[in-house]
Amino acid sequence: MSQVWFITGSSRGIGRALAAAVLADGHQLVATALEGELDRLSDLVDRYGDRVRTVGLDVTDKAAADKAIAAAIGFFGRIDVLVNNAGYGDVGSIEDTSIEHFRAQIETNLFGVINVTKAALPILREQGSGHFIQFSSIAGRMGPAGRGAYAAAKWGVEGFSEVLAKEVGPLGLKVTIIEPGGFRTDFAGASTTIREIRREYDATVGEVIKFQRAYNGAQPGDPTRAAAVLIRVAAMDAPPLRLLLGRDAFEAAEKNDTARLEAQRGWRDLSLSTDFAAQPQP
Repeated sequence: MSQVWFITGSSRGIGRALAAAVLADGHQLVATALEGELDRLSDLVDRYGDRVRTVGLDVTDKAAADKAIAAAIGFFGRIDVLVNNAGYGDVGSIEDTSIEHFRAQIETNLFGVINVTKAALPILREQGSGHFIQFSSIAGRMGPAGRGAYAAAKWGVEGFSEVLAKEVGPLGLKVTIIEPGGFRTDFAGASTTIREIRREYDATVGEVIKFQRAYNGAQPGDPTRAAAVLIRVAAMDAPPLRLLLGRDAFEAAEKNDTARLEAQRGWRDLSLSTDFAAQPQP
């Protein structure tokens, strides 16, 4: 059945691959991107005509998010699948990342999701149906060195979206949090700024920087295959709350979650020692 999709960050990476796949699959699409990048979507407009509408959107601007959602309703009358994909992540130590750069990443990666979700929520609630697909990251499951601002934002997306799922599930709405690993896009290249670090962080953040430079262009993730999976998830009656994308993400999460559970159990007695002492039974 044909759906109306709304995708942020449609001009690059997985967002671009998903936009193309959605249209090829016969759906209708509102594809958003920064004003300066809308020309990257012109080929889709030429090919698919009125089935795709492009809208300039800076997700950090709440009024712009409201306007973009209203435009989508004006175009197609409804939104069935909303994909909060727009985002970026710079690399640098926490100490060497300015507060301004912290705020900028959190504004885009977290408040961008909040702005667009809140703009669309009344529409989907009134419809009694709809699916929020929220892009987090494997960095939203575990905290990699060198990505303090990005991880802080993505952990926020995880918490926000889990709460959202509990609130809107009884209203007929669905929420899926996507946690990608490395995909062969420009995320780790042109879309990332690698900041200078002081030598004390060479063994931690420095190693991450070296890895990223070597990894860029060699990531295992295929954006086209990711897009196909997302279309499949959007068609499910009972989609997962969380979905890891890529072997690297799955293996890292499995290792991290197992270690976290073991550590939690190791400190069980100390954790439980904060309760009031059990009262003797009469």
